[in-house]
Amino acid sequence: MIGGMSARDVPWREAIGGCVEAAQGRRPLDLLLEDVLVLDVFSCAWRRAHVGVAGGLIAAVDPSPGPGLTARRVIRGGGRPLVPGFIDAHVHVESSLLTPARFQEAVLPRGTTTAVCDPHEVANVLGVPGLAWVLDGAARLDLDLRVMLSACVPATDMETNGGGRIEARDLLALADHPRALGLAEVMNVPGVLGLDPGLVDKLEAFLGQPIDGHAPQVRGRALSAYAAAGIHSCHESSELDEAREKLEKGVAVWVREGSVAKDLDALAPLLTLATSTSVGFCTDDRNPLDIAREGHLDHLVRGAIRKGVPAEVAYRAASWTVARHYGLDRSTPRALRRGAIAPGWAADLLLLDDAATCAVSRVWKDGRDAAELAVPALAAPPLDNTVRAALPDAAALEGPSGPVHVIGVVPGKIITERLVLPHDAPGVARLAVLERHGRGSRPACGYARGFGERLRGAIASSVGHDSHNLAVVGSSANDMRVALAHLAATGGGFCVAQDGRVLADLPLPIAGLMTTATPSEVTGALERLHAASAAIGCALPDPFLQLAFLSLPVIPALKLTDKGLVDVERFQLIDVRAA
Repeated sequence: MIGGMSARDVPWREAIGGCVEAAQGRRPLDLLLEDVLVLDVFSCAWRRAHVGVAGGLIAAVDPSPGPGLTARRVIRGGGRPLVPGFIDAHVHVESSLLTPARFQEAVLPRGTTTAVCDPHEVANVLGVPGLAWVLDGAARLDLDLRVMLSACVPATDMETNGGGRIEARDLLALADHPRALGLAEVMNVPGVLGLDPGLVDKLEAFLGQPIDGHAPQVRGRALSAYAAAGIHSCHESSELDEAREKLEKGVAVWVREGSVAKDLDALAPLLTLATSTSVGFCTDDRNPLDIAREGHLDHLVRGAIRKGVPAEVAYRAASWTVARHYGLDRSTPRALRRGAIAPGWAADLLLLDDAATCAVSRVWKDGRDAAELAVPALAAPPLDNTVRAALPDAAALEGPSGPVHVIGVVPGKIITERLVLPHDAPGVARLAVLERHGRGSRPACGYARGFGERLRGAIASSVGHDSHNLAVVGSSANDMRVALAHLAATGGGFCVAQDGRVLADLPLPIAGLMTTATPSEVTGALERLHAASAAIGCALPDPFLQLAFLSLPVIPALKLTDKGLVDVERFQLIDVRAA
């Protein structure tokens, strides 16, 4: 620290100058970590050292402190591992159900010190003002939250969003913001392959900057064409061969373990010392309950090591690999270098009790003890109640009868199966998506299987990727309407209804996506919701996030949007009737 401030708060020359002086003993270090086992991410090896910190920067990494080196605070490591802070390669903060400030409160103690986010959830609801709100909020956090500017708002023309269409000129107006990093996940694969003019404008505008991909199950010539367009990464691989082909074609692979999409088991064999320059970790969509129970990026590191990945490789992938990909390993007048423990790099440090189990003991962010950081206050978002749905009669929530196309839910995946079944077959539930942004549309009705054969009641959510219309699944059209009416009254969120009453809920009044409640309060609400879901016969451990992805028409095979049933592989609307 310099004068009580971190290096992010003082002029660059003063920060570097103070670090240079502290490294030579001409001024005291702020912090000295004695006798720690440091991970050198450059050689991917461990070595015993003493690590000195000054002004938020690492000033020294040496076998001994040396004569004349003093520190205001000394921590004796006792040979315990010290690794760089974790960097989430791709996350939607909104999917944590928390505001950015509360997200920091949830993940920083777990060792996530930097996150690369795509705020396209709030952008689909609020448009450009939503993006601006996230950017300005990110600048006020202690967590280093970097923002990839949303490439596909809306994701497709087969759904209705509230934020309108965000064009290249809108993104360029935000591109100079200190927290802006590049172009977020390009989900419209057919648009890339067909050289859609609006999409080409965005790719051209961000040429030379990071551009994230989103290409589930894209292979062969299509993948070659997609990569040739300038796509630099993809977090949507669910199969090992698919991920390996992307890596071979120069596309970095982010191994994802969210609350619904869980790809670590399948992709862990891809991560080796040789590939660790281009394979990293991301959470994408992970809720506070899973963060509290299992962890955040620490959960992925722990799981990778358990699957046989060498610890030093796993920790490198969780830090330096991602920093290097996004240019965070290069100093600029706006930011410090991140992702390594070396002189002149940001002091984002994790002291572990045990490397094999990723037991995080202490966290330092820019040289400050994370346990001593206060939750920052952020400006209120530019919105009121964003749920403006025209509530339908119960009869309007009943789909057609007879043989129908049914969305087959795959637990732990956001891809779905394509099924044809009688509408009243065992385990087939009613599914409806209601446009909630004020257009007054009638609901689109369909069917899903996978929520359980004993489901009696309804489960509803205003989190419906990516346009975030209201989605409800159930056995009773009356209970489905009760659930939808409750979401409209609370400004959005989750709820469970049965026999005409709401059993449990979690209001998400900020864009129908987030709450200012604490992570522990949200965790408690989710536990009550899961208990209520189980009580009405739902077989899925987390039906809300699973439901949220049933309206995402860029993930195969069938999805239901407010405009109807989408055949994602053909990229067109189809009739629910199968006859």
